[in-house]
Amino acid sequence: MFRLWFGVLQLSELFLSSVIHLAYGFYIFSSGVASDLSQAANECVKPNRSIGVVDEKPERSKRSDGLPPIVLVHGIFGFGKGRLGGLSYFAGAEKKDEHVLVPDLGSLTSIYDRARELFYYLKGGEVDYGEEHSKICGHSQFGKIYEKGNYPEWDEDHPIHFVGHSAGAQVARLLQQMLADKAFKGYENTSENWVVSVTSLSGAFNGTTRTYLDGIQPEDGKSLKPVSLLQLCRLGVIMYDWIDIPWLKNYYNFGFDHFNMSWRKMGVSGLVDCLLGNSGPFASNDWILPDLTIQGSMRLNYHLHTFPNTFYFSYATKRTRKIMGVIVPSSILGIHPLLFIRVLQMSQWRNPLDVSPPYKGYNDKDWQDNDGALNTISMTHPRIPFEHANQLVVNEYECQPLQPGIWYYKIVEADHIFFIVNRERAGVQFDLLYDRIFERCRKHVFRTTPPTLPNHMQQ
Repeated sequence: MFRLWFGVLQLSELFLSSVIHLAYGFYIFSSGVASDLSQAANECVKPNRSIGVVDEKPERSKRSDGLPPIVLVHGIFGFGKGRLGGLSYFAGAEKKDEHVLVPDLGSLTSIYDRARELFYYLKGGEVDYGEEHSKICGHSQFGKIYEKGNYPEWDEDHPIHFVGHSAGAQVARLLQQMLADKAFKGYENTSENWVVSVTSLSGAFNGTTRTYLDGIQPEDGKSLKPVSLLQLCRLGVIMYDWIDIPWLKNYYNFGFDHFNMSWRKMGVSGLVDCLLGNSGPFASNDWILPDLTIQGSMRLNYHLHTFPNTFYFSYATKRTRKIMGVIVPSSILGIHPLLFIRVLQMSQWRNPLDVSPPYKGYNDKDWQDNDGALNTISMTHPRIPFEHANQLVVNEYECQPLQPGIWYYKIVEADHIFFIVNRERAGVQFDLLYDRIFERCRKHVFRTTPPTLPNHMQQ
């Protein structure tokens, strides 16, 4: 009887979580459509406009002032400029500086695939995922073609600032490691010094226990539970890609085009294979969720370095507090409905007794504080399997000038999506956070004396 009631409770929670996530996804999608319709209506009523004239600035911009671009890298289920109409993943933060790039990477593709895509988005050319990796994971070696890179002059003399949200922070780290390892064919001169700084906003450095709540098996950090939120997600993504409606995929794309899951290429038999888990990204674990488990993050971190000439800063978010020795959500209205249940569940997560801890020294209590998507301990700096040099920051102005090769981190009271998509939720905190990030990139984070700043950025 107990098992029956427990099963009913689990199914009820799965149903509720599915409804909430679908409702939020529809809200985001409809917001993008509404934004497009509003913009189209405004264009129609504007006088003296020539047909076909577009005001939107291209992603590439002139950088005659010598300032390196700031590249905003989105997280899981995220999107870059050009997707979802006029909607901004970073809630318009990119408008705070003239030299900001917002790449559109695979929203569910692996950290590895996204890092490769980001390189070619910047340098230009056809995305090359690597011959060996492509064969192992069962997808095409080549992907999207960028006829003109968004920063083709990128090199050690023309470096970049990366600002990554959630999984985007790991993408930036892996790309920097690839540059150090000279991992791009035809580019033998790359180095870690192509990156001036990496700023993380709720960065997924060490994985999250939420992956296990959503359906990843804690035993291996890869396989999916038969009945779970991620199973529903897997089936939905496969069908979305297989149906392959061009205008819909142009509007929002999960990023699996290189797996050729369209009905035009794999037919019905291929669809059945994917649904049964015999092929596709979910069969080869070449998607983002296995990278976000504690085990998957350890595998990534084992090869990623903190480089001595690069500046690092991290904002770790939390929406929990301790009451009478128990970690609970710190707010009801202050936590997005999409995340409230997960904040509570993650604060009570315990590694199963019959499952070995994900790493030596693991303690459930260390992982209780969270923001509804990631554990706070995971967001401060790379910790496992090796802890990188780090320093807690209380007042950012007290740690100037920053020293390279050290992860400076600050704890912020916010949930995981507080500083993205909806600017009104964060209010004045939104401008304070992004103004500080951009100011640091422009004034305090340079290997040499920075060039003269535009008047509007000088104090």
